[in-house]
Amino acid sequence: MNFPCELGPATMQWRAGTPMRFQALRLLFPRPILRIAQAMILKQLGQTGVSVPEIGLGTFNYKGDIAPLRQGLEAGALFLDTAEEYGTEPLAAEAMSGIRDRVFLAAKVSHKHLRRGDLVAAADRSLLALRTDRIDLYQVHAPDATTPIGETMGAMEELVDAGKVHFIGVSNFYLPDLKEAQKAMRKHRIAANQMPYNLIERSVDPELLSYCHQSGISVIAFSPLARGLPCLAQKDPKGVLPRVARETGKTIAQVALNWCLRHDHVFVIPKGNTIAHILELCGASGWRLSPEQVRLLSENVRFHRRGRLETWVRGILSRSAQEKVSQILQLLRPALKN
Repeated sequence: MNFPCELGPATMQWRAGTPMRFQALRLLFPRPILRIAQAMILKQLGQTGVSVPEIGLGTFNYKGDIAPLRQGLEAGALFLDTAEEYGTEPLAAEAMSGIRDRVFLAAKVSHKHLRRGDLVAAADRSLLALRTDRIDLYQVHAPDATTPIGETMGAMEELVDAGKVHFIGVSNFYLPDLKEAQKAMRKHRIAANQMPYNLIERSVDPELLSYCHQSGISVIAFSPLARGLPCLAQKDPKGVLPRVARETGKTIAQVALNWCLRHDHVFVIPKGNTIAHILELCGASGWRLSPEQVRLLSENVRFHRRGRLETWVRGILSRSAQEKVSQILQLLRPALKN
């Protein structure tokens, strides 16, 4: 097994992305945890040369304490995502305590702080809250039409040059915004785009997914279980999800996540508020659905793709406001079709 880091005397560092033999893991994980970490599939993030666990830990609207996050990290999901708007940066810092060099840390700057001075100040605040001297992947949380994209991406590049950030990412950037953001950068490349993607929300497929794959940009899927299993069940009238779960010996949540992970450049960052749920989510890695199972899920679970209006609205609203808009649009959608 290849691990995405170099092994120092007592730490693992994410910078080099060089292979580490499986035997070295025994120095870092107790035996029960080792068996879980052994199954976690690693993928290269963008064109960085760094391999990262394909399942990370999301913290949006997180309701748990430190224990589930810590257990998830120890189970091999050494990829932690937070944001200044979430209010979970201090919790993330606690979860990483003593193992920071083993964790790939992703954070986000608010769309309200995309002017150069505001962005740099926000990054410094996040570094303090996270109790670290660098952020591995720093992401623009959402586009802001009132701020020149060149100013924003230029500030992000400054943070990389200063050593405060390793790689640059974006979030909620649909294709026109993504192309414009990459064009505005002079020294570095966008490593990842964090987008909503799951069995019933497929707006990024196929156009954006294809572009990112061809351009060497990873897609980090947030809300990979939609708004939860009841929501998925409503869109699965033929019961394909439980059928595939029985065939694979996995849970419905693991099947739904694995459907996303079939793409080589897609990562998922589900949220789990309990230790049991976190460990279940980690079990979505280390195996793959068959082509026939992927086809059954893709063709039988009802889904939608956002239109231009909804895409535009999502580009200017916060995540909580976006969810409210989605709920309203879902209620209006039947009437709009008539």
